Amino acid sequence: MRAPDIIIAVDGCSSTGKSSFAKLLASELGFLYLDSGALYRAVTLFAMENGLISRDSVISPALHKALDGADLHFGQGGTYLGERCVEKEIRTMEVSALVSPISAEPYVRSFVDGRLHAMARNGRVVMDGRDIGTTVFPDARLKIFFTASEEVRARRRFDELKAKGESPVFEEVLDNLKKRDYIDSHRAASPLRKADDAFVLDNSDMTFTEELAWVKGLIQGKFSIME
Repeated sequence: MRAPDIIIAVDGCSSTGKSSFAKLLASELGFLYLDSGALYRAVTLFAMENGLISRDSVISPALHKALDGADLHFGQGGTYLGERCVEKEIRTMEVSALVSPISAEPYVRSFVDGRLHAMARNGRVVMDGRDIGTTVFPDARLKIFFTASEEVRARRRFDELKAKGESPVFEEVLDNLKKRDYIDSHRAASPLRKADDAFVLDNSDMTFTEELAWVKGLIQGKFSIME
C-alpha cells in the first residue's frame, strides 16, 4: 500500500506491543521507524552507568549538563550509546524501574524531542512513545493510541523477559507496570494521555496480523487510498 508522506504517531501504555507493531507497520509501508521509548531508556542507562541516578530514583542535577555530550542515536541493530549497541541493556528490569522518573524530567524530554524532530524532518515516519501525538508531533496526520488490560500487558512483559533468559516474578512485573502507568500519566511534563484526534486500539485479544489489518484499513479510509 502506498501511503502519503506523513508522520504516524503511535502512543499508548507500556507493554501494549506498540513498539513491535510500529516497527512492523513501518516495514509494511516503507517508512522509517523511530522508537522514542528506546531513547528514554538509553538516557536512563547513561545516567545509571555514570552514577547520575540512584536506585531510589534520585537524579543528580549533573545529568542535565552531561546530556550535552551524550551520543545517543539509532543505528544498525537498534539503539546506540556512542559506538556501543545497547539494545539489550536498555530492556532490563533495572532500567525499566528507573525510566519513568528519568523521562519525567523536562530537560530529558527536550533532549529526546530534539533528536526525534531531527530524524523525522522528511516525514514517512512511524514513531511510537507515550506523548508522540500530544507533545512531540501534535500535528501528525494519523494518531493511534494503544491500550490493553494491566494483566495482559504484564504477561507480555513477563514472557518477553523470560525469553531473554531473565527470571522475572510476575507480581513484580505487574507492580512495576502499574507504577510506570501512574508516573507516566501524572507527570508534569507531557503526561501520558490520548490525543483528542487519536484512534484507540485495544489489542488485549488481537494478534499483530489483526492489528495491521485494522490500521491499514484505517489509513486507506482516512486518505482515500484505493487498493
